[in-house]
Amino acid sequence: MSSSFSPLHLAVALDGAGWHPAAWREPVARPRELFTARYWADLVAEAERGLLDFVTIEDGLGLQSSSLTEPDDRTDQVRGRLDAVLIAARIAPLTRHIGIVPTAVTTHTEPFHLSKAIATLDYVSTGRAGLRVQITARQNEAAHFGRRTFPPFRIEDYGTPAVQEAVADLFDEAADYVEVVRRLWDSWEDDAEIRDAVTGRFIDREKLHYIDFEGPHFSVKGPSITPRPPQGQPVVTALAHATVPYRLVGRAADVGYVTPHDAGQARAIVEEIRTEQSAAGRAGELLHVFGDLVVFLDDTTSAATARRERLDTLAGAEYTSDARIFAGTASQLADLLQELASAGLSGFRLRPAVAGHDLPAITRKLVPELQRRGVFRREYEADTLRGLLGLSRPANRYASTAAV
Repeated sequence: MSSSFSPLHLAVALDGAGWHPAAWREPVARPRELFTARYWADLVAEAERGLLDFVTIEDGLGLQSSSLTEPDDRTDQVRGRLDAVLIAARIAPLTRHIGIVPTAVTTHTEPFHLSKAIATLDYVSTGRAGLRVQITARQNEAAHFGRRTFPPFRIEDYGTPAVQEAVADLFDEAADYVEVVRRLWDSWEDDAEIRDAVTGRFIDREKLHYIDFEGPHFSVKGPSITPRPPQGQPVVTALAHATVPYRLVGRAADVGYVTPHDAGQARAIVEEIRTEQSAAGRAGELLHVFGDLVVFLDDTTSAATARRERLDTLAGAEYTSDARIFAGTASQLADLLQELASAGLSGFRLRPAVAGHDLPAITRKLVPELQRRGVFRREYEADTLRGLLGLSRPANRYASTAAV
């Protein structure tokens, strides 16, 4: 493989003991520590050792399930989570460079609350916060809140007009949600805080702005109670598998995660997202498209394959995923990443099958291999997540309006 590629961006997606449902039973797993701050701090410290751009932290509003649409009764897999935003706030001060991107389900939460939570995370991390936006249409999760209901549907019903309409509405709501959050982040101008003890002026009230958002899903007056975050706008990300979520990425995200299984699919997905980006009036903006892969990394392909098969046996079924599953060596994975990057992907979000095994393999084997090929950084070149991703700090929309 040639080393003439543009530098790759690399993130890892953290989910409990790992993405394979039997990961918690591996000797390197730490199942008794999954609900401790130290466990998460250790994972993120390892990711930072590998100079990764950021970590995402999974979350949800219902217990994990082997079914995509409803709860299950399994007791042999990890069930239960800590809140991703609170994990992020706890571990951010223990790191110096890596971005911290918790998942938040927007369907049953309020944008005002999330805007100040992520703004706070940006302060706690001194400019390294992001957000992964997620929706849900599960009946059991809606029942936790009692404010709305969803009809039952099976995954095989996904293509029906009724389900497609319901899902499209949820993604439209998510786009409005992100717009409200972004406006709230801008509702304080950068120099709104005076903090002059001599004159007794702490704040310039003229530099706080009502956002007055009115839409089909939200009515939010603003302003925020939290000053504008250090990055101005923390990084917004979303996972997308089809046209409707690609539209959300094109409209509202800084980074989209997609799940191509080969370079041809990657090229088609990137083209579709770019079309949606242009339709949203964002053609001139930098929008990253990252490929998601589940990884089993070992010194030999046979060892990686054997480990996957052993975990499948423990789980009682072959592991499947929305993303491509890779089992092999660091060199083989580097080849694959460069092949997919040639199709237009600017980075990758890797999902370690077993966090205790595959995360160190990413940082200590894959990263050095990519460095040898000249396609990954050898040191952190920026102090903010936007800086690491090459995203400029955006102007405040209300300051511009006020200056006119």
